[in-house]
Parts: sequence; structure tokens; C-alpha cells
Amino acid sequence: MAYNLISLNDMYEAIGEEKTKEILNEFECTLNKDVEYFIKEKAIQFLKMGISKTFLVSSSYKGNNVIVGYFSLTNKITKIKKSSLSNSLRKRISRFAEATSTDKYYVVSLPLIGQLGKNYANNYNSLIKGDDLLKLACDKVKEAQNILGGKFAFIECEDKKALQDFYESNGFVCFGKRNLEKDERDKNEGQYLLQMLCDLSK
Repeated sequence: MAYNLISLNDMYEAIGEEKTKEILNEFECTLNKDVEYFIKEKAIQFLKMGISKTFLVSSSYKGNNVIVGYFSLTNKITKIKKSSLSNSLRKRISRFAEATSTDKYYVVSLPLIGQLGKNYANNYNSLIKGDDLLKLACDKVKEAQNILGGKFAFIECEDKKALQDFYESNGFVCFGKRNLEKDERDKNEGQYLLQMLCDLSK
């Protein structure tokens, strides 16, 4: 199935904030409150502030283009415990990172796939596989890295086996945990998010 990427920035500039919000408010993600909250309440705000960029994914359905999912990208500094990585991965990421004074962690600025979710409104989620949505996000990161350099990206997700299995099947490895901020706790389960890293050059 063919998919089209729509930059939220381009949509915002073309039709304005009010109409853009109307489109985003039709998005539903019952499986993840944070994914739905972000697209409805934060995506435009973060776009204006330059914090992240959001991309909508559309597909044809009964003669109309509908939003089947979205992802958001940003750049974030994170710490990676060396002992959490294999020797080969440690060697590869050391080229892009700085070691802490204790030499136990790498500090590195990486692209973060901050949000990734399918649209469950009208069963549109059935029009795209999670693997395909994640690949679109990773391909967009690689486009930027073709200009700026870099090979890695990371995600943060709830500590659920199904989620961890999904990302691991797509080449991500777990390297740590991040404690939830106060304003994140009512939209996520647990007290922390798993952090998972992927070498996109593979």
C-alpha cells in the first residue's frame, strides 16, 4: 500500500491553525493516551517552539485520503550506560559520543522518535502496519543524517513486553530507562520509559 507523508509544518502554513487543529482532533489512539494527547495538544505548540517536527501519514481509503498514523522527531541529549551495549555497538557509537568522567556512560545527541502511533478512528489503523510506520520514521531520520551525518536514533516506550518485542524486531536494543516527568505520569503506565537504540545504517 502506498503512503504519503504530510509535514505538519506545511499543513499549518497552508491552511492555518484552526483547520489544522480540526484535522488533528479527529485522531484517536485508545491504546496510548500520550500519543493521542500529543497530536491534539502539543504537536502544533512544539512546532511553533521548534522543539519537534511532526509528520502525518496518509493513505487512500474509499477514494479519500485519510490519516492512518503519525510520528514526531526531535533531537535530544541522552546518557547511555556502556555496559548496556554490546562491544560492537559500543565501538560504533563511541564515534558520535563523549565519555563521562567516570567512563561508565556515553553522552550523545541523537534523533529521538518521540511519538509514533496509528489512528484508530474509523478503523484506519488497519491500513498500516506498525513496522511500516516505524520504517517511515526511520527513513525520515536517515534523510536528515544524509545531510548532517550520524547513524543512530532512539525511542522511549512504556515497559511492556509487546512494545519491547516490536522495537527489538525492528533492530532496536534497550540501553536504559528514563524516569517520567510529573506531567507525563497520568498518560503513561509505570514510573519510567524504556530507552531503545537503533543503528540505522544496518
